[in-house]
Amino acid sequence: MATLSWSGVYPAATTQFCEDGAIDFGATQAGLDALVRDGVHGLIVLGTCGENNSLEPEEKRQVLKAAVEVVAGRVPVVTGVSELTTERAACFARDAEALGVDALMALPAMVYVPTEAELAAHFTAVAEASALPVMLYNNPPAYRVNVSLETLKRLSGVGNIVAIKESAPDTRRITDLINAFGDRYVVMAGLDDVALEGLVLGARGWVSGLTSAFPQESVALVEAVKRGDMALALRIYRWFMPLLHLDAGHDLVQSIKLAEQIMGRGSERVRMPRLPLEGARRAEVIAMVEMAAATRPTLS
Repeated sequence: MATLSWSGVYPAATTQFCEDGAIDFGATQAGLDALVRDGVHGLIVLGTCGENNSLEPEEKRQVLKAAVEVVAGRVPVVTGVSELTTERAACFARDAEALGVDALMALPAMVYVPTEAELAAHFTAVAEASALPVMLYNNPPAYRVNVSLETLKRLSGVGNIVAIKESAPDTRRITDLINAFGDRYVVMAGLDDVALEGLVLGARGWVSGLTSAFPQESVALVEAVKRGDMALALRIYRWFMPLLHLDAGHDLVQSIKLAEQIMGRGSERVRMPRLPLEGARRAEVIAMVEMAAATRPTLS
């Protein structure tokens, strides 16, 4: 298993599909391998961009097996845990550990909006189902629940809950987390178009969507912040920002996969209920990606 530092760039990798809608395991593995070779520090599979909730239970486990196989310990593999019930989530956590993944990214149970006590109980059950380290995923706009400071206080005694992916659009949240808990939880920036702000405020790494299309620039951005080269970090970030805004849209998966296709890194095919972009929105995203590709910044 790879050393898990919870730092650097962890792209939220996509799951690739064949024309008939079946998972294209070869293309999925090729995408993961390319990201590793481009220098990312870890991989998130079966997150939102991995279309977790559009896959059947056995398909999810097959994706994990394929990911662990192709990555072969070069970087940590983190899987999303996104299920309708706590029991299913705990079962998936156990299976993920058996399949050789390095860590879990736990989401609230889907559909149901829990109380703080219910949310803490859900995360505790997922964490206790395996010995793997757990990163909680806080995304209030998407999941209609906020992992509050009080909830994190309730969870502070669960030793293998070690990190939080912070996707709230208000970056004041990162300072509040660090002020409240110090280094108890590693904070990972989780929303692309406030990633630099998060890193400057103390996030240790970046769970990124658009890295799947532009990994080298993403890695260079984080490395520039790490060594204090803010001039380069700002230059990359300002170039990247039109695309980073796509991560905050409801059609982020389709947009990111279309960007991957344009950059020769995958296919735009998605699984229903999603459909590929069309019309004015498709043209808009294509123009944005092509502009970014034509104006890529120097990375030194």
